[in-house]
Amino acid sequence: MTPAVVAWDFDGVLNVSKRSGRLIWPERFEADIGHPLAGFQDHVFARDFEAVLTGREDVRDRVARWAEAVGHAPGPDAVLAYWFFRDLNLDPEILAHVEALARCGVRQVVATNNEPRRVAFIEGEASLPDAIERVLASGHLGAAKPSPAFFAAASEALDAAPGTILLVDDHAPNVEAARVAGWHAFHLTETTRDRLADALPL
Repeated sequence: MTPAVVAWDFDGVLNVSKRSGRLIWPERFEADIGHPLAGFQDHVFARDFEAVLTGREDVRDRVARWAEAVGHAPGPDAVLAYWFFRDLNLDPEILAHVEALARCGVRQVVATNNEPRRVAFIEGEASLPDAIERVLASGHLGAAKPSPAFFAAASEALDAAPGTILLVDDHAPNVEAARVAGWHAFHLTETTRDRLADALPL
């Protein structure tokens, strides 16, 4: 069955989040924020970050505890804004595929592991193409890829049968989990990018 819905992963697919295998957004963290990156990472990411990704814990609370611990006067909201803006770099090549699918009338969504605050930023500030009808995020669905619950909840939210959805994702476990859930899936890597168009319902 030809997929009727294309679900784009955000980070690593629609959004370029890494350079030479390393995250881009924290590259200037210490110079710009004035505190060691390692301490920030320990406060925010070290303990059960899936609780944040699935909306059970607010990322702002973790950033606020770090800001208080190190005496960062601008506070958590300034740090989150810095993080989110630095972590926004839409991929023009992928956007061209989005526009091509739009001309064919194919439904398109974002399917991402992101917590509610960054999702709100993406929806409000990322200037996603109009062809993207919604963002399906772990923070709202209550489950993160590669959990089967993510794919079940996303299919229900789309009111679409699993076999009609194509996931484009850069993370191999997510691709495999999508296929197990009955979705079509394409693993986007530097070596497969030139084959993406052949996998899309154009």
